[in-house]
Order: sequence, then structure tokens, then C-alpha cells
Amino acid sequence: MNMDKVRKLAELLREPEKEPHCSAVIVAAGSSQRMGSDKLTAELCGLPVLAHTLKAFEDCTLVDEIIVVTRADRIEEIAELCKKYGISKAVKVLAGGKTRVESALVGVSEVQPRCARIAIHDGARPLVTTELIERTVRAAKEYYAAVPVIPSTDTLKIVDGKGFVTGTVDRASTFRVQTPQVFKADFIKGALTKAMEKNLPLTDDCSAMEMMGVKTMTLPGDEDNIKLTTPRDLLIAEAILKAREGI
Repeated sequence: MNMDKVRKLAELLREPEKEPHCSAVIVAAGSSQRMGSDKLTAELCGLPVLAHTLKAFEDCTLVDEIIVVTRADRIEEIAELCKKYGISKAVKVLAGGKTRVESALVGVSEVQPRCARIAIHDGARPLVTTELIERTVRAAKEYYAAVPVIPSTDTLKIVDGKGFVTGTVDRASTFRVQTPQVFKADFIKGALTKAMEKNLPLTDDCSAMEMMGVKTMTLPGDEDNIKLTTPRDLLIAEAILKAREGI
């Protein structure tokens, strides 16, 4: 390679990143106990729930690849779903672990080496929009860790083991956390590894960042970006989708 080509390559490497691309890890390894049936393959306006989730990331220009983490007995089924619904960015379907932390760590450990940011999303949040994904990815570029949140509207109480109220939480400083949660790749890999080593029962990924002392920036979430947990949630999701499509 001559010196002119070397200089041009060096200039390209020094250029600032114009768009903050990322890898997406979709955590879909839950047992669906409260749903009563498999919520990820339940039909939602003609498509499986998981297909809706994956399509949002497939259509997001800031997402370079998708890694799906599911149960070991469902790898072939989920891989076929990706193929059937044109999820071309889905490069891997992996077996998750017994906990949320273990499954998330499996996914983030398998992203492409050059990945700078990782978005982690619940497979059971099929109403996520590409707009919310993009906003969260861009926030993570600036702050290293970003998460969409919704302000709490209910009064929150602290209750003891016997069922008695022992205090009231300041509603102004409490928020409901959503996904995708987007992080600098090295940060979240290290945080989840530490959480696994300490066997911490974390229910979301920014909790692992808190443990490492890394602050996570919040941004406005989307009230429609609900997580499907019970059969009632499926009915609500269907109503939201039909309203979006003007049905």
C-alpha cells in the first residue's frame, strides 16, 4: 500500500461517526407463566408478537445486527420466524440462561467485535417504534447509557412483610423503565459480567450499570411501549396497533 492510500485510510479512521449505529439484543427467553401461553408466538394483528418486535429493529437504520436470545428448545422455531418475516439483520439466535442477567450477557457477548453500542430490548414489547429506538441510540452515543422512562402517575407506597404501609415514595422522582436500553458496548459487557459473578437478581440492564457506578441518562419513553405480561395486555396491544393503522 502506497503512502497516499495510508494517509487516506488514516483520515477516514479519524472522521467522527456521523450516525451512532448499534447491535440489538432481543431477550426472548422467558417462560410466559403469567400469560398462560407462549406470549412471543401469540398472534397480534395477524403476526406473532415477536415478529412485531423484530420488525421495529429491522426497520431502524441505526441497527446493524439483531441477536435473539431465547430458550434452547425454541432456537429452531425462532430462527424460522426470522426467516419467514424477513428479519435479515437477525444474525444469531442463541440459547439464553436461567435469569435475565444471564440471557442478556449471552447476547451482548456475541455482538460483532466492532460494535460500539448495544441495545437490549424485551421481546415481549412489540409496540416499540423505530423513532424510540433511534432516540435512545443517539442519547447513548452522548451519555454512554440511555433508557426510556415514563413518569409514575400512581401514588407509590412502601409496604412491610405483613402488608402494612410504612411510607410513601415521592412520585415526582419515580419513573417506569422501558426498553430498549442502550449502552456503550464495553460498559454493559463488564456490568453484566459483574452482576453474574455476584449472582444479583436484576430485572433490567441499567441496574447493572448502577452497580458499576455508571449513570444512565433517561429520555421520554412511549406510553404505548407496553410489555405483554397477561392476556389483558395482548388485548390492549391489539387496540393500540389498530388505532395506529386506523382500523
